[in-house]
Amino acid sequence: MQILRESIALRPLIGDWKGAGERVALVPTMGSLHQGHLDLVTAARRVADRVVATIFVNPLQFNDPADLDRYPRSEEADCDKLRAAGCDAVWLGQVGDLYPDGFATTVSVAGISERWEGAHRPGHFDGVATVVAKLFIAIMPDAAVFGEKDWQQLAVIRRMTTDLGLPIAIHGYPTVRENDGLAMSSRNALLSERERKVAPTLHRVLTATARAVEMGATIETALADAAVKLVDAGFGPVDYLAYVDGDTLEPMDHYRDGGRLIAAAVLGRVRLIDNVRV
Repeated sequence: MQILRESIALRPLIGDWKGAGERVALVPTMGSLHQGHLDLVTAARRVADRVVATIFVNPLQFNDPADLDRYPRSEEADCDKLRAAGCDAVWLGQVGDLYPDGFATTVSVAGISERWEGAHRPGHFDGVATVVAKLFIAIMPDAAVFGEKDWQQLAVIRRMTTDLGLPIAIHGYPTVRENDGLAMSSRNALLSERERKVAPTLHRVLTATARAVEMGATIETALADAAVKLVDAGFGPVDYLAYVDGDTLEPMDHYRDGGRLIAAAVLGRVRLIDNVRV
């Protein structure tokens, strides 16, 4: 596995692969890798001949500088995991390379990015769309693989890729979970022992709510009951709990195929997100 730090080093490497007729897949990450990330590498291998992972803690995605500072980082261990997973190259992005002096351009995806995470983290999805666009331009992969845990992020990236006419296939990969159902996340390491025991309640409540909707409960009643269960379990605040169209993220008040339950709730000092299909 080749480890690269400057974007300029990518071009000859990608050029050689594509010159040989090989397809290239990208797996963008912010590091602190867990099994879910490594499963994305495996999924990328199924759709391409070469897999490039990126590790870059993107400052544009953070509203709170303190949150950026405490985001877990483990570069050496991450590279070891990617090597073992069969990654061909990893790009360790540098802030000055991706955002050079005078950088003044951002990518904004209207509509789909404005609710839910977008409302609670202003500018977050502009940061996501901007960095992913930069990664796409630098690598020009044939495909890119993203986890479905960040469902709204996946939808934003799909919209951006379509709108900009980028010839890149976007693949979503099902959320990878711990044995107790908690969605794998780098932030889980910040949970206390007590909070870690409570955290799987988020997925359990979403799953039970999905079943209730499937059995005929009204959306309003099902969501109200779910919110009470989360607060009773120790979550708070519940930033949002909604039933939405899986493509547009618009709220829905009745069952429709392709709908998803999405939620974000704070547990201690950690903000957890999750989603399930209904």
